[in-house]
Amino acid sequence: MILRFAVLAALAVVCAGVELVAGRGMPPGVALDVLGGGGDVTERHIFWQLRLPRTLVALGAGACLSVAGLALQSALRNPLAGPEVTGVTPGAVLGAVTATALGLAGWDSPLAVVLAACAGGCAGAALLWLLAGRGRGDAAQTAVHGVLVSAVLGGLTAMVLLVEPGELGSVVQWLVGTTEGRVWQHWHLLWPWALVWGAAAWLLAGPLTLLRCGDDTALAAGLSVRRARTLALLCAVALTAGAVAAVGALGFVGLLVPHLAVAVFGADLRKSLPGAALAGAVVVCGADAAAQLSSRLLAAVPDSGRLTVPVGALTACLGAALLLVVVRRTPSRTF
Repeated sequence: MILRFAVLAALAVVCAGVELVAGRGMPPGVALDVLGGGGDVTERHIFWQLRLPRTLVALGAGACLSVAGLALQSALRNPLAGPEVTGVTPGAVLGAVTATALGLAGWDSPLAVVLAACAGGCAGAALLWLLAGRGRGDAAQTAVHGVLVSAVLGGLTAMVLLVEPGELGSVVQWLVGTTEGRVWQHWHLLWPWALVWGAAAWLLAGPLTLLRCGDDTALAAGLSVRRARTLALLCAVALTAGAVAAVGALGFVGLLVPHLAVAVFGADLRKSLPGAALAGAVVVCGADAAAQLSSRLLAAVPDSGRLTVPVGALTACLGAALLLVVVRRTPSRTF
């Protein structure tokens, strides 16, 4: 088990290293020179003030989304429950976009963005909970309602963007998910939020493990099912909101990475929750490194301008392909 954690930690370091040297604007050799203490003022600014916080934000956001996804899937006993398909992510995006459009939040007030995203995520989760009704235990039915809720919230977000297109500008990045332009302010906002709510989720590892076994088993063990589920959902919504406020809606990270974590670390969430955090950090940071490498290759194409590949587009495409492969290989399973 320790070896598995060590391997994931090593992968995270490798992905972070690749991302630090892979971006546009500075050759890898120059980035390595800056890392060793060299480089001019501009090169040091690019490396220490732009690339490093971007890498840290990618690692933190991936960890948040993966832990949130595992908490959701365990609390709802639904392998299809993830921030992307339970209304949490689109609700958080809608909250952030609406608050920005109303002038209540913006990049000059990042805490307001997080609070607005958290409120929107809670509203999205509550809407799904109400619509699912008595069918909450049915994974397929909950997934269908989740898709409907996500579509409705996405439509509302599009309406807000149409009503206030001039004031929102780059807020469209929340719809796709990107780490472009992330600076130390984003990291200083994300890490304490992730630490507090991640620790809260880990403290709920025992109750969540019981919930995975079913409500009857949890009740027989003396667990207050309603309270434990409510606290777990609160942690999941808060972690998702923090990640969305930092990088936008990264598709499929919170849905598929938890399955990988459980497969590697087992069903005991005291181990698989930290494992999910590490795996999510590796996936998002690795995807961002790949996106930056792709953007570097695109720069060599004539008339490409400053075209960049957002990490959210990459995670969505790869996640959808992986989900299709899993479903085709296990047609008899719900997942």
